[in-house]
Amino acid sequence: MATDCQNKSVNMEVCNCTYEPCSKKGICCECIRYHREMGELPACYFTPEQEKTYDRSIGYFVRCNK
Repeated sequence: MATDCQNKSVNMEVCNCTYEPCSKKGICCECIRYHREMGELPACYFTPEQEKTYDRSIGYFVRCNK
């Protein structure tokens, strides 16, 4: 995993992920890759209320955004 992301500090200013043990916070390319492999979307696709459910499924995203 790339831990030397030159954009991490800027990314952290807008990252809404509340999952504290996440090692991918602020490293968007790693976050997107991980969630894509899991068939999910990253936290930034969800509102703060939706994000707190930790349901990153595409189905949940679609239901919330009809």
